[in-house]
Amino acid sequence: MEPAYKDRSVEVEHREVQKKSDSSIVASTFIKYAAYIIIFFGALYFLVKYVFPMF
Repeated sequence: MEPAYKDRSVEVEHREVQKKSDSSIVASTFIKYAAYIIIFFGALYFLVKYVFPMF
């Protein structure tokens, strides 16, 4: 007994999926978080330099 699917021809299509990244979104996100870090360290500097010496 031969398998019934022997004569079938099956073509498999391969697709490559490439994730596209928009460099302007990446750059704006980097600038936003860099600003958050600068503001955070600026507030810490203010506390250490002016507020803590008052105690």
